[in-house]
Amino acid sequence: MLNQLTISELTARLARREVSAREATQACLDRIAAVDGRVHAFISHDAADALAQADAADKLIAQGGNGASRPLLGVPIAIKDVLCVKNQPLNCASKILGKFISPYDATAIEKLKAAGAIVFGRLNMDEFAMGSSTENSAFGTTKNPWDLSRIPGGSSGGSAAAVAADEAIASLGTDTGGSIRQPAALCGCVGLKPTYGRISRYGLVAFASSLDQIGPFTKDVRDSATMLGVMSGVDPRDSTSVPQRVPDYTAALDGNIKGLKLGLPKEYMIGGLDPEVKAAVDAAVKQLEKLGAEIVEISLPHTDHAVAVYYIIATAECSANLARFDGIRYCARVDGADPIELYSKTRGAGFGPEVKRRIILGTYVLSSGYYDAYYLRAQKVRTLIRNDFLKAYEKVDAIVTPTTPTAAFKIGEKSDDPLQMYLSDIFTISCNLAGIPGLSLPCGFTKNPKLPIGLQLLGKPFGEEAILKIAHAYEQSTPWHKEKPAL
Repeated sequence: MLNQLTISELTARLARREVSAREATQACLDRIAAVDGRVHAFISHDAADALAQADAADKLIAQGGNGASRPLLGVPIAIKDVLCVKNQPLNCASKILGKFISPYDATAIEKLKAAGAIVFGRLNMDEFAMGSSTENSAFGTTKNPWDLSRIPGGSSGGSAAAVAADEAIASLGTDTGGSIRQPAALCGCVGLKPTYGRISRYGLVAFASSLDQIGPFTKDVRDSATMLGVMSGVDPRDSTSVPQRVPDYTAALDGNIKGLKLGLPKEYMIGGLDPEVKAAVDAAVKQLEKLGAEIVEISLPHTDHAVAVYYIIATAECSANLARFDGIRYCARVDGADPIELYSKTRGAGFGPEVKRRIILGTYVLSSGYYDAYYLRAQKVRTLIRNDFLKAYEKVDAIVTPTTPTAAFKIGEKSDDPLQMYLSDIFTISCNLAGIPGLSLPCGFTKNPKLPIGLQLLGKPFGEEAILKIAHAYEQSTPWHKEKPAL
């Protein structure tokens, strides 16, 4: 089954001419036809365009065009519906964008295409990336391939579900407060959120500009390293991208983590942690120790404030960023007697309840008389949270934690309680506030039902090499990444 292969497995077979890019792409399209009616990872996909890209890749392969400059040649990669792909629909899983077609490629997409990837499909997500379950989509809920009665996580739920269900070889998502790592954990795949500024955000529809990062979902750690290497680098079109050297991430995957110090933050092993999740993470920590890592207890004392700080900063930035969706420049307009009525009707009809909730919260914290009390104070505490991590990294090379407090919960279980939903991201939010890299990979399963559990590794700023190295060593010594859902 070609759709079940990893990037490295597929590119090796393509290079040996054992299979064609068309065959690999058709295998993914056949899988989508077979299972996506139940999973609903995709909002849309253009099969003819995907096969045309595959044929072009096959011509390049025949001419010897695959190699170091095109490490993704012939690999079908699906895209979260928040990234611009030229001539493809762009909805952000919302009604408000109507039939908008993207006029250009995001920088990350340009780089995937330059590396030879077959970029296809629009993956479902929480509307404008606001949610933890992919239940907030105008296009319906995505299901977890391991149990169709459960959520896949969010906001990049479609991206995680597509990879877990083998509907794509890999996918792209975005992470604002855990939206790559949390669904990766709940769907049993590898999700990487790079350091803020590592990958250009040009062409990403902004939710919270100081928190958003683009990253890959893959079937194993090596693929994650490959995709990160392709997409990383400074971009003059994004003033927040950092001119930092891009290493060969795959070269770090040597399996040797002897002598590395891993911090275990006492604040993360909390009372609300599911016993099966705790047991799997404890076992993973012991395995890392067995591989030669040294485990050190550390403290991140401002962790308790992370959720509150995040939901002030993120909602404030969302309020400002989503002001552009007004029915004047683009979107599905609802006419009114005057501009105020037009704005009101367009936004009222176009935005879903969660997006409205966050815009209202964000507008409130930025309003006169409340800015200093909420937004300014939150920014000060954010600095304390970042400093906690920088202080910890004086003692350790990386930090290890659970990715989520529980395995995937039932669809609808937390829909009526936004606070409980927000707490699903309690272990992932601090990473975005601090701007550091984070990775989630499988570390076990619950027993009844069988659901994936994720282990999170947090690295120093621009320290993706270290967390990929640790993750790869752990992955290769355990069987978890080889398990597949019985769809």
